[in-house]
This record gives sequence, C-alpha cells and structure tokens, in this order.
Amino acid sequence: MTKYIFITGGVISSLGKGITSASIGKILESRGLKVTLMKLDPYINVDPGTMNPYQHGEVYVTDDGAETDLDLGHYERFTSARMTRFNNVTTGQVYNSVISKERHGDYLGKTIQVIPHITNEIKERIRKVASVSHAQIVIVEIGGTVGDIEGLPFLEAARQFELDIGKDNVLYIHLTLVPYIRCADEIKTKPTQHSVGTLREIGIQPDILVCRTEKSLSDEVKEKISLFCNVRKEAVIEAKDVNSIYQLPLVFKNQILDEIILSHFNLICKFSDLKTWEKNVVERALSPKYKVTIAFVGKYITLQDAYKSIHEALVHAGIENDACVDIKRVDSEDIEKGDPKKVLQGVNGVLVPGGFGYRGIEGKIKSIKFARENKIPFLGLCLGMQCAVIEFSRHICGMKEANSTEFKPKTKYPVISLLAEQRKIKDLGGTMRLGAYPCKIKKNTLAFNIYGKSFIKERHRHRYEFNNIYRKLLEKKGMVFSGIYPQKNLVEIVELKNHPYFIAVQFHPEFKSKPDNAHPLFREFVKAALKTEFS
Repeated sequence: MTKYIFITGGVISSLGKGITSASIGKILESRGLKVTLMKLDPYINVDPGTMNPYQHGEVYVTDDGAETDLDLGHYERFTSARMTRFNNVTTGQVYNSVISKERHGDYLGKTIQVIPHITNEIKERIRKVASVSHAQIVIVEIGGTVGDIEGLPFLEAARQFELDIGKDNVLYIHLTLVPYIRCADEIKTKPTQHSVGTLREIGIQPDILVCRTEKSLSDEVKEKISLFCNVRKEAVIEAKDVNSIYQLPLVFKNQILDEIILSHFNLICKFSDLKTWEKNVVERALSPKYKVTIAFVGKYITLQDAYKSIHEALVHAGIENDACVDIKRVDSEDIEKGDPKKVLQGVNGVLVPGGFGYRGIEGKIKSIKFARENKIPFLGLCLGMQCAVIEFSRHICGMKEANSTEFKPKTKYPVISLLAEQRKIKDLGGTMRLGAYPCKIKKNTLAFNIYGKSFIKERHRHRYEFNNIYRKLLEKKGMVFSGIYPQKNLVEIVELKNHPYFIAVQFHPEFKSKPDNAHPLFREFVKAALKTEFS
C-alpha cells in the first residue's frame, strides 16, 4: 500500500516547508523508494497564474502546462519525481469541482457540506497523485500555518487519512520554529508547544517535529519539546540554518530521519549515504574556486521568490563551473532613468528574465544594448528574448519604433505580436501557451553547441511571439534564428555571432535545471561570464 507523509507548518510562515518536503523526498529516494510530492494550497484562486509575483512569488510551470506553486520547483530539483497538474491542489480547484458536480446532479440532491464533500474531494486528489505516479511514498505539503481558517479542510482531510488506511500507512511531520532570544541568550520552546497544541486540537498528533532554529538544540531542549509535544526525543529533528539549501538532505540524514520514517512504515530499504550529492553538489556549492558577477535585470527584484527557479539555475551553473555566482539584482526602472554603465559596472554577465507589462521594459532594452555593444555575455528568457529582438530591430535594423503589441498595440513595427489563437481569449487564467513544446535547433549554431542535439523540449508561459514578417530583415542584419517550433514555425531561440555569448529563448529553461545537472544554457552562460572581464 502507498504510504503518505503529511507536512504541516506552525508558528510563522516561510519556514521552508517546501524545501523540507523536497529534502525528505531526496533522502527517501536515495533509499531506493519511488517518491512523489504534492502541494495543497489554501487560497481560493484556482491557480497562481493570475497572481502578482509580489504576493505569491514565481509561477512554476509543469511539462503538461499547469501553472503551479513554486514549491513544485523544489520537488523537481531535489528529486527525480516529475510534477504534473495533479501535484498542486488549491481551495479554488476543490470548490470549483464540488460545485460543478453539484450542478450536474452527481450528489443526488444531498446537502453539500465541507465534511464530507470538500474533504472527500481533497482526499480523492491526493489518491489520484498516488495512482498516476505509482509512487511508494506520497509526500503532501499543506500550505499556510496551522490555525489558519482557510487551511482547516486540508488538515481535516489529512486527519481522516489515518482513519481510512491505518496508522502504519500515514505519518505526520510538523515544521515549527524554535526562536533564539539573543538578549536573554535563551532558546524558547513555547511557540512550538502552542503550535503542536493547535494541531492536536484539530485531531492530528505529529509523529515527527522538524524544528527551525538558528542555534543548535541541546538535549535538554529536545527533551522538553518531546515531553510537552508528546513526540519521541529522537523524532525531534533540528533544522538549523544552513549556508546552502542543498545541505538539508545531509542534515536530515545525519539525524537518521530516513530511518525514523522507514521504521514507522515498517519498510526495509537499501542503505544510502548521499556521498555523491555531498561531493558533487554541497561541497562545490560551499567551497567554489572562482567567482562571477551576474546582473539580474528584472522588475520584481525586491522579492527573490519571484524569480526562484532562475536564481537556483544560476546556482546550479555555478556548482558545475566550480564558481560562486554573485547575483547583482538590478531594477530595470533604475536603468531606464540613468546610465546603464554606472549600474552594470563590473558585471561579468547580464540576464534579463520574463515578466508582464510595460513597466521597466525600456530599462531591459537598454541593458541588452549595453551587453551587446560591450561584448558582455547575455542570456534572455521569455520576455528577455522579446526585448532582445526589439533592441536589435531598433538599433541595428533601423526600426526605431519597433515594439511589442503588448506594450504598444499600434506600433509601426510590431516585431513581437500576439499569437493568433490568443486574440479571442478573454479569461486570463490558464490560457497562455503553457507547458513543454518541441524545438528544432539548427546545426552550426551556438544553441546546437550548447545542447549538443537537434531536438529539445522546453517549458513555455507566454502569449506573445516573434513576428515572422520581420525574420528575413533581422537575419540579413545578423540575427540568427537557431531554434524553431516546427509545427507552427515559431521562433524559439535567437542568437548573435561575433559575441562571446549572446542568446535568448522564448521558453523557460530554468524549470529544468537541477543542482546535480545544471541546465546547459545556464551552465554555458556562467562559463562564458567567467572568461569575461568588464570595467
């Protein structure tokens, strides 16, 4: 029978349930178990696709075209599990489904209630993930904090799982905060006690506590937590702050968390020590030989989670190049107002990510022009590619008014325009070009040298495309269209010759990068940046 692990959080948000879940998945997968993970999000939005990045952070996209929570990115980076639209469930999805069934008459006139109809829908979706993935262990992260009213149906569904399939098949892990009061030089356990108390009032007794702390927990503190929270002392796991998130599986492994979980489930698995992960990922992340500075020119830079996968992909590229990647976050609006040379002084590479809306666009275009003219390695992603096309059209092809119809609908030179199938769409949620699409790469190009093959598949999230009317003109002036979506003849990759590294893509390669297998576009970008000095 499939085993289920439910991970909840208490005291405060942003404790790192996603990374904790992914790390647990990693150590269990290293023991030979087939693992999958899913996120239950309490918000009423159907998905995060229309949410502001400042509120929600990055929208992670799966191969099958689902817009999901950024924690699914952690799951894929740490484990070999492949996420799908079934691996992220929101309150909006649950209620939408139940109401649709009620309208269809599926409930045969019954009064629809949170219990059992909403909770049954939640449980059905959890079992669906187990069925589709054929996983032996399903790790279910419940978003939000214990005590939040919107999360109660998910917690109740988790509680019912133990009744449905038995205690031996369900395990509850609670992530909590053990704060250190610096002025008193004391570690306080009371917030954890209250958090566990709230969870127990709901009907869930945690089997394992993972305690976030900035200072090591003494045996005395662990014994106190164990006594007041009714959890075995060895199941009080310390999650001390680390220099790299990729250390966390080793931290858990050293406290035999995998053995505690396997013992609960009565499972006997192969031995694993994660030595390869420690040597190839953690050691190289902590002790790099080189350093490189990358200017990250975006519009949501004050919230790192808005570009989480890109930041991690740069870290992965650094690991593979034995380098520390210093990410210099640059607000594109600052470059609009001033001299890009002053802002980009001393950087070894320029990256322009995706985004929506006209704010900050001219700053991105100025940054790209600066990188092109000064031979600084450049990588453009999604909107970054579109800005690269606009910049080239304006300053090399003489089309000074070139723009995207997203920003200027009646522009004289619409080098970027709305997809034909997008023109009649009114609903914004889930209607972009989403998911993995094939791309054919031309030989004897930078893209071919990077990928080493003619066909690739990458994930997309956008509405606007390069306007093929202008392809011949840009080609004549030196832009190389090295990647094409063959079915609709859409431009996927552009690059420039006679430049150390200038490449931009319509897709989001960051979604396929892993700490032990950096995405080639990022790997080669950092490699080129290491060879570049600019002052």
